[in-house]
Amino acid sequence: MRVNLARLNHVFIPATKEGRDRIRRRLLVRSVRPLIWLYFALSDEGRFLAITSVLVGMTGVEVQSTSIYLFWCVMAAPLLVSFLCRGPFSLVGQARLDVRAPRRVAVAEECRFTLTLTSEGPRSFDAVRVRGPMLPWDGRFLGAPPRDVSLDAGGSRQVTLDVAFLERGEHHLDPFFAGALVPLGLVVGRAIESPACRITVVPRIANIRSLSTPRAQRHQPGGVALASRTGESMDLLGVRPYRPGDPVRDLHARTSARLGAPHVREYQQEYFSRFGVLLDTQADPADPDRFEAAISLAAGIVAHLSRGEGLIDLLVCGRQLHPLTLGRSLGQLEQALDLLASVQPEEVFDADALLSGLNPFLDRLSCVLLVWLSWDETRLRFLQRLQHRLPCRVFVLSPHELPSSIPGALRVDPGAVQEGHPLLL
Repeated sequence: MRVNLARLNHVFIPATKEGRDRIRRRLLVRSVRPLIWLYFALSDEGRFLAITSVLVGMTGVEVQSTSIYLFWCVMAAPLLVSFLCRGPFSLVGQARLDVRAPRRVAVAEECRFTLTLTSEGPRSFDAVRVRGPMLPWDGRFLGAPPRDVSLDAGGSRQVTLDVAFLERGEHHLDPFFAGALVPLGLVVGRAIESPACRITVVPRIANIRSLSTPRAQRHQPGGVALASRTGESMDLLGVRPYRPGDPVRDLHARTSARLGAPHVREYQQEYFSRFGVLLDTQADPADPDRFEAAISLAAGIVAHLSRGEGLIDLLVCGRQLHPLTLGRSLGQLEQALDLLASVQPEEVFDADALLSGLNPFLDRLSCVLLVWLSWDETRLRFLQRLQHRLPCRVFVLSPHELPSSIPGALRVDPGAVQEGHPLLL
């Protein structure tokens, strides 16, 4: 099994802000608050100088045989003077820091946080430093840290920070903060914080160029009438004898002349095709990339169907069934992406329980599209039982060719999905 060292490095750090706040209230953490305060009171340059001065001081403890302590005095004096001058450079009550970020971002996609620093006092500050919080294990800042900005009285400034996240799910970020630099740039005054923010990291959408589905039932029970029809144009059902009250414009001249009695065209309302998407979550722990590729493929299928004339009525992720109504302005793709963002792998594919859960939805579906991570006899029997009720199409994520005995399954290369290659399914 592949070990994720980045995740292991954060194993004791809760993923949510509420969990981190609970740890901050513990006695052990409260006992080291002076060191935490010192760390955040120093600027990046000040921390470097402080650490260097400690190392120099340790080598100059013996003052009788060496003069290294003089270097320590030269290095520590600017830090001490900066701390003594720190008070007037507090931003508390003088400014406000707000953060704006997208609600959703795809895995590994650049996410831009826009920080707005607004003056609320009569003072101006020549140099204000804005920094981000400690990110979760999968997050990283992109590019160089933002430059220090000046803040005039009554004015505002904007600073941007670019971040990328590598894992799906909801991310709870601690506040961003801003502090005015004390002259010499070694210490910042009392900092202000932004509100905490949350962002949902959704799976990347597979690049599906075309998708063929089984011939779907157009007039299934519970169907939704097409909203895009123009006037009275509908599907032609056939021709029948004229009945009093029928529109004259529906008269069918050829049939009337051939049979010697008036006949009219009969129409039937066209309905949306209704799809179900089923995602297999029985993943191999040794191959997490295939599982992520399957989720991306499911997201691509939902996105492709939502742009067509059909509706996605059901999204099944392992044992979780999510009734939906997506497509044709009847729902939002983001709703399905949020559900896929929280999908976790499972150990067992329970065919009986899954089929039992699907039963109430099968009568109203036109077809089911299945995204599977592997193939075995259990899945074959499940597919055969499902095909007795409605058409199905199976996509198997596999780097190798599938056995010819698999009926109607299409192999999809996980690497092609992850790399964003165009897919013709």
